[in-house]
Amino acid sequence: MSGMERIYQIDQILGARQSITRKELQERLGVSWATLKRDIAYMRDRLNAPLIFDHNLGGYRFEKTGQRIGPQYELPGLWFSAEEIHALLTMQHLLSNLDTGGLLGPQIQPLLARLTGLLGTADNPVEEVQRRIRIQTVGAREFHLDHFQAVGSALLRRKRLIIRYHARGTDEVTEREVSPQRLNHYRDNWYLDAWCHLRDGLRAFSVDAIEHAEILDTKAKDVADKRLDEVLGSGYGIFSGDQVSWAVLRFTPERARWVASERWHPKQKGKPLKDGGFELRVPYADDRELIMDIMKYAGDCEVIEPESLRNRVAAEFENALARYQKIN
Repeated sequence: MSGMERIYQIDQILGARQSITRKELQERLGVSWATLKRDIAYMRDRLNAPLIFDHNLGGYRFEKTGQRIGPQYELPGLWFSAEEIHALLTMQHLLSNLDTGGLLGPQIQPLLARLTGLLGTADNPVEEVQRRIRIQTVGAREFHLDHFQAVGSALLRRKRLIIRYHARGTDEVTEREVSPQRLNHYRDNWYLDAWCHLRDGLRAFSVDAIEHAEILDTKAKDVADKRLDEVLGSGYGIFSGDQVSWAVLRFTPERARWVASERWHPKQKGKPLKDGGFELRVPYADDRELIMDIMKYAGDCEVIEPESLRNRVAAEFENALARYQKIN
């Protein structure tokens, strides 16, 4: 029997009777006096159990007869090992420190408080996690939490939204009625996959580019997951399209040691080359984001095919070189 199982039994025994002697409690649990003392101390100190020894009755009881739950005492429905609690605390720290306005922090705080009380292997586990783990995000954009909540609420309630959306590519602001399908957290930013009733098609919207969001009482149009993946998930990055091409990229041996472990796309294909380099094949429907990822490797990455993509990347490098030569 684990320690938590014993504590659960102690709670049940004391909740069902006025008091119980130390000897009887030991016999019921099959433990030594030292173990029982540790369990009682844990219930008092960590779980705030109103557990006392009544000298008049000669046994243990809850301070308020017939009431197992005091002002701050309640046994949770699930028990965790110290390792599991550490993992959960670590996840809480990661989630609450995402550059998303602490979306999950307020919801997680009650659980965090309970986990902190249950964790007996460190005096200040939360502070220790925060001290030992550093979270740095690059490229995360700020957005209004109210808009995110409206989007999330409409998504789960299957309601349509009216949004005022700023398309950065064209610098245009349009008002659209959309049926939200799913939220994606991609490269430290949030995107809404939705059916756009203005464009009569599927689109991915940057949540931070939504300037206003209003939930309608109209039922959202549902799009099958398979279709969502075909249009929004088959291409590269956040750009949609169902006309997919495959890019073949070749990396130098120096860069191959990194790229071989990277995930560029769920359906990517890669293989090591005889010279120590690495070949990566990725699908794309729109080359804008793919070109940016290729160019960050500069001369360590070469586009082998298709020819159209190779020419596009070459043109971008030529434009960049022209800018530098112009400066000099």
